[in-house]
Amino acid sequence: MAGNLSSRLWVVSAVTGFNVESVSVFSRVVLSIHLMKTDNRLLAVIQSLRDAVALARPGTRLPSVRTLIKEHHVSPATVERAFAQLVVEGLIEPRPGQGTFVREAPESASEGSDFSWQSAALGAARGDSGFLGKLLRVPPADSLILSMGYLPPDLQASGLLATALRQAAGRSELWDRLPIEGLEPLRTWFAREIGNGAVFSPHDVIIYGGGQAAIASIFRALVPPGRPILVETPTYTGAISAARAAGLLLVPVAMDEHGVRPELLADAFRQTGARVFYSQPTFSNPPGIVMSTERRAVVLDIAAKARAFIVEDDWARDLHLTGIAPAPLAAGDRNGHVVYVRSLAKSAAPGLRVAAVMARGAALARLRSARGSDDFFVSGPLQAAALAVVSAPGWKRHLSAIRAALIERRDALVGALHVELGNCVAFQIPTGGMHLWLRLPDHISDIELATEMARQGVVVSAGRAWFPADPEGSFLRLTYASVPASLREGIRRIGQVIKPQI
Repeated sequence: MAGNLSSRLWVVSAVTGFNVESVSVFSRVVLSIHLMKTDNRLLAVIQSLRDAVALARPGTRLPSVRTLIKEHHVSPATVERAFAQLVVEGLIEPRPGQGTFVREAPESASEGSDFSWQSAALGAARGDSGFLGKLLRVPPADSLILSMGYLPPDLQASGLLATALRQAAGRSELWDRLPIEGLEPLRTWFAREIGNGAVFSPHDVIIYGGGQAAIASIFRALVPPGRPILVETPTYTGAISAARAAGLLLVPVAMDEHGVRPELLADAFRQTGARVFYSQPTFSNPPGIVMSTERRAVVLDIAAKARAFIVEDDWARDLHLTGIAPAPLAAGDRNGHVVYVRSLAKSAAPGLRVAAVMARGAALARLRSARGSDDFFVSGPLQAAALAVVSAPGWKRHLSAIRAALIERRDALVGALHVELGNCVAFQIPTGGMHLWLRLPDHISDIELATEMARQGVVVSAGRAWFPADPEGSFLRLTYASVPASLREGIRRIGQVIKPQI
């Protein structure tokens, strides 16, 4: 062991220019970063050095140990540990006898390369995921976030998840190969959530790595490339992206305050020959519309007459804010027209990439076959953790807490809109989900407004990306999951931009 350590020290010495004794001391300092509890003073010195590196050119000499000791009122050991951390991060390099310097940038591996041949080899893109990529990008830490796809950290079930993952990680059988369909107890839980288990059996359920993966797999499995798929307009931009990536022809069907318009849906089936309709009948994203009970029966009848499938994306079932969410379309489907999707990421945490797809008949067999070609199965510990979370006594308390918080925050957003913008904009107060669909005056560009707000540190989503075809107006999607103070300040800044244009 001593011989191996000595060899390692000589190698490091040769690379860094340090002598063996210095390398030995330095290695102990690096190790101490992981073994000793980091204090606020150390963090302050590290951040100060990072800031200096960010502003300096490669090769710039950094302040000496003595200078940093005086500036931050810390010990020499603290400064040495800070330097060691930045060496580990590859930001600086010590030069014995000279000082510590900003590391020279290594030559790019792609410098001088020619990738132009790839454009012809790849051909035309099958979909534009630019907006979806922007939506998923983590915003700067100091942003006022008024559009997001998930609950913020303070509303996530992080405690339940941490406990569940610790328990699941120790079960060796979960790290082995699992059935494509997923763990049966988890499939049983999902099946029981629909009609108390009277609609789907555990054998009708397939577990996927999140709702987006489920939607993309369903589209590929049920609709051949080049064929039409009917969608509500506006609709979830992730579904638009998945359909385009699969090479499908998006056919928009308009909605009113009660959901998709039945006469337009029937016409679209007849005119296009489509066999799949993607729908969010409960708290649609982004407009927040809830399909009425009467219309649900009519839509199921239209799909039956067209011999078509309805992909029901029930993304916000746990996020109802007034009473209980209406029963899914799937609960009234007797003959296998509804392919049902439900995810846990929206109500638990975005990192819980677990969703279920439920179907019957030949569609189930087709989906199971497609599932196997995607990624075989979802991680066993993650599935077990998901089951432990939704089965825990604290799960219902968690759902009650986030609903109460979302009601408070929704009302704060609505109040701020009334105060700052009055009758300049239009919207319906949502009864579930986490989004508010804001209609802007037609002469105000939603794209330009979203761009300007980003410059001002406010994250909003331009409505145009949520339309599968031409938009019917200018909209913003606002999320009311942030804390009330952020919502009010964000709307104040939006008001400062909009009011001069009215």
